[in-house]
Amino acid sequence: MKILSAPAPLDAPVAAAIGVFDGVHLGHQAVLAAARRAAGPDGRVVAVTFDRHPAAVLAPARVPAMIYPLPQRLRVLAQTGADAAWVIAFDEAFSRVTAEEFIRRLAAGFGTLRAVCVGADFVFGHRRGGGPALLAELGLAMGFATLAVEPVRDRGEPVSSTRIRDAVRTGDFAAAARWLGRPHALAGTVVRGDQRGRQLGWPTANLDVAGLVTPPPGVYAARARLGETMHPAAVNIGVRPTVSAGDARRVEAHLIGFRGDLYGRDLEIEFVRRLREERKFPSLAALAAQIAADVAAARAALS
Repeated sequence: MKILSAPAPLDAPVAAAIGVFDGVHLGHQAVLAAARRAAGPDGRVVAVTFDRHPAAVLAPARVPAMIYPLPQRLRVLAQTGADAAWVIAFDEAFSRVTAEEFIRRLAAGFGTLRAVCVGADFVFGHRRGGGPALLAELGLAMGFATLAVEPVRDRGEPVSSTRIRDAVRTGDFAAAARWLGRPHALAGTVVRGDQRGRQLGWPTANLDVAGLVTPPPGVYAARARLGETMHPAAVNIGVRPTVSAGDARRVEAHLIGFRGDLYGRDLEIEFVRRLREERKFPSLAALAAQIAADVAAARAALS
C-alpha cells in the first residue's frame, strides 16, 4: 500500500474512504468495502486518515486511548483492501481547514475523484462543519458520488471503537475480536527496561504502549507476532509490585523459546487467556518460581 503525505494522482480514478479508522473494525470495513465497489475494477481505494486522533489537538483532555498505533492501523488498512493511504498530519493549522476546502483539496489532488465514502455519522472540517449532507452537495457540483454507510450492528448496538476499547479494558477479547473481525492485538515497539526479567532468568520484551488501550492487569497466555512469525508467550501487564513501588503500568512479554535481540523491533501480542492476577511475592526467588509456573501454564494453554 502506498503511503501519501498529500493527495497525488494515482493514474486511476479514486474512491476515498475517510475516517480515523481506529481498530479498522467491521463498521470501518463496511466503509472501505463501499469505496471498493464505487472505485470499480479500474479504480483505486484511498483511505484518508490522520496521524493522531483529532481530539489530541481539539480536546486533549478527552483524547481516547487508541486501539491501534498508526503503523498497525496502516498495516490493517492495507490488508483490508486500501490501495493507498493519505495520512494527514492533524495539527492546529489543519484543524482550521473548512470542510469544503478539505474536499476541494482532496478532489484536486487525486485527479479523478469517483466517490467519497464515510460513516453516516461522520463529521469533519473546522468546527465540525461538514458531514454527509455537505459531501452530497459538493459531489453534485464536483462530479463525485457520496456514500454514507450506516453503522454495522451487533446484537442491536452499533459496532464502534468505543465499544472495542471498553471490551479490551475489561479483558473481553471475544467481543473485541467479534467487532474487529480479527483477534485483538496490542502492538508496540520493544524498548529497553531495567532487565529485571533477564536477571531472574526470564528475559522479557517491554512494549511501548503509550496512548494505547490495554487489557486489565494480570498474567496472560498470548501469541506474539514478530514479523511474519508467531511465538508463544507469557505476558505480564501491571506495575510489578514485587520489584517496584508506584511504577507505571508496563506490558512485558516473554517469548517462549526465543533467543535474540528484540530492541527496536515491532511486536504484536494477541491475548489468548488470562492466567492469574498480578500480585506481590515475598522474594525474588518466589517471583522467579512463579514466572516459571506462568510460562508452563502459558505453554499448556497455547498447545
